[in-house]
Amino acid sequence: MPPPLATHLIRTGALSPAREPTPWNAPLPAPAPAASWGGAEHPAGLTRVTGPFSATAAVALATTWSIMRTGRKNRAMNRIITALRASTSTAGRPATPAEASEAVLAVRRTAWQAPVRTACLEESAAATFLLATRRLSVVWCHGIAADPVRLHAWVQTVDGGLVAEPPSTRAYTPALTIGACHQHRL
Repeated sequence: MPPPLATHLIRTGALSPAREPTPWNAPLPAPAPAASWGGAEHPAGLTRVTGPFSATAAVALATTWSIMRTGRKNRAMNRIITALRASTSTAGRPATPAEASEAVLAVRRTAWQAPVRTACLEESAAATFLLATRRLSVVWCHGIAADPVRLHAWVQTVDGGLVAEPPSTRAYTPALTIGACHQHRL
């Protein structure tokens, strides 16, 4: 460190001289928040959603799992993004909040029976695929929240309404959104 900078930092109290490096206490003690990769917003697999099994939701989930597991593991997200873009490009009209919610809940009910991992990424992609089979559009979102860094994927209506998500999802900033293609057509 340049001597003038060190002198200034010592004078302002930002540094204090020590014979050897020592750790310091955090200025404000606080409990460390738990890390979350989307499971804190909707505890997938922990809360059973009631209702009938859906064969079309099962097909959408199987499609999602096969896209993610076919090919190199480090390219799984790219494959999902490509498939989501392709499926949402055929949308005829926006899904109503009720239609979108029913699709998400159908996927969650069906995922309860699945022998493989189903978290927010798989649920949201499968719900988007399910709605695309009906030519309905939603916006698939993948976002991030800070402190600590958390990732989450969810579905929202084209007007920005959360679909079967708690309000805490608003803490996430969408880093990638896919869908609502009908808005760009003339």
